Amino acid sequence: MALINLLLQGKGGVGKSYIASLLAQHYTDRDLPLMCYDTDPVNRTFAGYKSFGAEIVKLGERPDEVNPQYFDTLLGKIMEVPEGGVVVIDNGASTFLPLLGYMVEADALSLLREAGHTVRLHTVLTGGQALNDTMQGLAQVLGHIPDVPVVVWLNEYFGPIERVNNEGQREGFEHSGLYQKNQDRIHALIRLPEVRKETFGHDIGKMMRARLSFDQAIQHPEFHVMTRQRLKIIWQGLQSAMDRAVL
Repeated sequence: MALINLLLQGKGGVGKSYIASLLAQHYTDRDLPLMCYDTDPVNRTFAGYKSFGAEIVKLGERPDEVNPQYFDTLLGKIMEVPEGGVVVIDNGASTFLPLLGYMVEADALSLLREAGHTVRLHTVLTGGQALNDTMQGLAQVLGHIPDVPVVVWLNEYFGPIERVNNEGQREGFEHSGLYQKNQDRIHALIRLPEVRKETFGHDIGKMMRARLSFDQAIQHPEFHVMTRQRLKIIWQGLQSAMDRAVL
């Protein structure tokens, strides 16, 4: 019936909402019926993109809790998504573990699949100081939900995603024990390559602060012609990566 995309990562500020916006743009370009939900109780960035029409969904009374009744309401909305529809759900870092726990306890994802929906989890790894934290978040997703495909987004904005092995050589995520052990679970790896922060990075940041899609920014008269050109280059590369990932 429908394709359900759920973003999960326990580390904040690693690009979850940006990735949610990429998914929304990817499906919008394909003229698919799209429903978007923002469950982040702290930073409702995804809902700030007016073009996606993301509905804000409250999961609990506190930023760090999941009230089963609230989540059940969201689940009911998802269950009613029409044939061929797509759902994108952006979840916040503060409710990462409570939501994981409740989904396991209620076996919620199995319920969706039994109803004929396809469920896909998305998570983020980022280079730099947050690498260990995001690796731990991925390990928790893979460990708690053992039978759902996972898309891993490799966000290199803060640096390459790599570690030094016992021989002193740098190795990427594909050589890690976590990847090797769970390779059959990983639907795709999508790389968000490191960009020059003074140009490409600055342009992406400006677009995100304005809560614009790539298409909107590329056509926006207040964006410099070279800014629009760089964003066009980035978007073409991201579109190709998402096409190859068969999202």
